[in-house]
Amino acid sequence: MPETPTAAELPAPPRRRRRHGRARAVFSSALATALLAAPGALPAVADGPAAAPLKVMTRNLSFGADLTPVFRATSGTELVQAVTAAYKNVQDTDFPERALALAGEIAGKDPQLVGLQEAALWRSQTPSGPGAATHVEYDFVDILLRALAARGRHYAVVASVTDGDYEAPRATPSGLQDVRLTDRDVLLARTDLPRAYFSVGAPRSGSFAARVTLTSPVLGTVVVPHGWVAVDATVRGRTTRVVSTHLETLSPAVQVLQARELLDGPLNTRLPSVLVGDLNSAAGGVGAEPGRTDTRTYGDLLAAGFTDAWTARHRGNPGFTCCQDASLHNTASTLRQRIDYLLFRGGLTALAAGRVGARPGDRTPSGLWPSDHAGVWGVLQPR
Repeated sequence: MPETPTAAELPAPPRRRRRHGRARAVFSSALATALLAAPGALPAVADGPAAAPLKVMTRNLSFGADLTPVFRATSGTELVQAVTAAYKNVQDTDFPERALALAGEIAGKDPQLVGLQEAALWRSQTPSGPGAATHVEYDFVDILLRALAARGRHYAVVASVTDGDYEAPRATPSGLQDVRLTDRDVLLARTDLPRAYFSVGAPRSGSFAARVTLTSPVLGTVVVPHGWVAVDATVRGRTTRVVSTHLETLSPAVQVLQARELLDGPLNTRLPSVLVGDLNSAAGGVGAEPGRTDTRTYGDLLAAGFTDAWTARHRGNPGFTCCQDASLHNTASTLRQRIDYLLFRGGLTALAAGRVGARPGDRTPSGLWPSDHAGVWGVLQPR
């Protein structure tokens, strides 16, 4: 599979002064948790070859709408009605407000890398007509980066891939308007850590050869692409390959092939490796949706030598991550399956792992869940 470079190595960030009294090395889950509870401070390690932990998070942002009715529309009128309803849901789920909660989650756990799925770019064109919509309505990545910067956390996009680009008309009081969704997978990396402590290199991305093709009575043939992003992350001289992805949910067979492409592609490395993302494969089949998340993908990855950071630290706890109502306004959590993961192999140990955005108290002031998924974070120690 061809790989497309997407960014150069991060520029050297400004050096911070170390705070006194930090632990000199981290070797236990308790110390890893303490490290996460003190975001903003650089983890100090003893002089010499002692390795420092890699902190990673995965977060499906929810692009704010269920597009199923759009693809099922059987007439132009139904299409406009479906797009109008979907975009209203995007507006009602208010990503700028949700981004404040998401930035709080990330700042609270202080990961060096964050894998984002459904990192939407919503654009419009008024009036509806020929050509692609270019007026930006919501750029989820830009909004989130600004919310993080307001909290004193500085990240940059180091790899990105487009998972789909769709455009259709909606009704407005002044006539038809084209609405365009560009769905992206993105990797964010910290830019405010000394380069001698943390850096990323070899950024790359790719689209899966295995993909679903839909036939819409109105839209015609629609290809649904998915892809992956990756970097080699170095923390205190130890390098790990980190891959983030969002696998297919419309076809279990296609999803399994996509996972095999990961194993044969970016995960085919002698480096320690980490895979994060929304894999749409229910752990142990618990809560799985027939024909969608009841797949063998999770088991195949474990059979390929990966360890699940969540089960390594929380045996017996289902740790559900999906899914809240599409409106994001449900009061009681409806998470019932675990499909978002942090998996690792090759000389790494999970010191800690947890979820964010899973409790009612994590909702925004207006009552929105930060996303329809919970996020997963982990602290991985090189051995």
